[in-house]
Amino acid sequence: MAFLYSRIEKEFVKEKKPIPDLHGVPFGSLFTDHMFLAEFDTEWKSLKIVPFQNLSLPPQASIFHYGVGIFEGMKAFRDSQGKVRLFRPDKNCRRFGDSAKRLALPVPDPDELEKCIAELIRVEERWVPHERGFSLYIRPTMIGITPSLGVKACPQCLLYIILSPVGPYYPTGFKPVSLWACHEFCRAWPGGTGCYKVAPNYGITVMPGEAAHDKKCQQVLWLFGDDEQITEVGSMNLMCVWINKKGEKELITAPLNQGLILPGVTRDSILDLAREQPDLKVTEEVWKMKELMEALEEKRVLEIFGTGTAAVVSPVNKILYQDKWLDVPVDPADPNAQIGPYAHKFLMQLQDIQYGVQDHVWSVPV
Repeated sequence: MAFLYSRIEKEFVKEKKPIPDLHGVPFGSLFTDHMFLAEFDTEWKSLKIVPFQNLSLPPQASIFHYGVGIFEGMKAFRDSQGKVRLFRPDKNCRRFGDSAKRLALPVPDPDELEKCIAELIRVEERWVPHERGFSLYIRPTMIGITPSLGVKACPQCLLYIILSPVGPYYPTGFKPVSLWACHEFCRAWPGGTGCYKVAPNYGITVMPGEAAHDKKCQQVLWLFGDDEQITEVGSMNLMCVWINKKGEKELITAPLNQGLILPGVTRDSILDLAREQPDLKVTEEVWKMKELMEALEEKRVLEIFGTGTAAVVSPVNKILYQDKWLDVPVDPADPNAQIGPYAHKFLMQLQDIQYGVQDHVWSVPV
């Protein structure tokens, strides 16, 4: 049968949990009362909203042995009128389908998936925080559960959605991060899965991330190839605002056509907003560590920041490259700044859209 929102069955908890104060709650540690479950066995068998619960899976399930799993990350926001809004859910639902296809998993209709997400949020509406900076994090996930050790497409899988109320990524204000420019490890390569949101992409970054922490860095700056192309930072896209060699003020970020970076929804949104800036050239092309070092030496770098769902923007102030620290200006006009002018501008614009302050097609009422 087809994956259809109209097929959803509902089972509710007998007693709802109290909602605690979200200040100081670690990201992804608190979950709502209900979850969405859809079972696939050569066809979609059932779609349900049920009490949040553990999963029971056979030890030979594909997810455990071969990492056959995908996920998405998105958020719901509450505006000043009390209405709940999703931010560009169509982009996430289509990317979910792209990831599923890459792992030979069934592809749910993106429009129907978006409707299912919205319905789960309506059931859990009381969990959407009222305070700006807070949101309801949404984690759609699909895993292969075929009980076989064969390396093959999974005729059986489970799609589930869980919700987690979260606070600001920087609860006490912005703190620029330091990066370890890493060429010892590779996050993605042409023809691989770096441009999809598949589970194995993230597991392989844990050890390099720990190595970065040992070097007193918060994140890994992923370099690719002998020419050390700059790709991503941690699990975020990366952008740089600099004065290029032609004397133009330019925002540069790695391109999508190599398959090395995730097509981030925040990335895409910031690029669209940046193109509206009359004084800023926007470029999606390969840029290299050598070029960045040269620009830093010539004082042409204005600011560098990561972009992603969790933090929206994450300013950078230092890069460790070949055991040498490179100072990155957060804001050349203010040595005490914790966030640069462009990163701050894009953050405010996106949050105004997300929280319904600015009317925009990206903000979808639930």
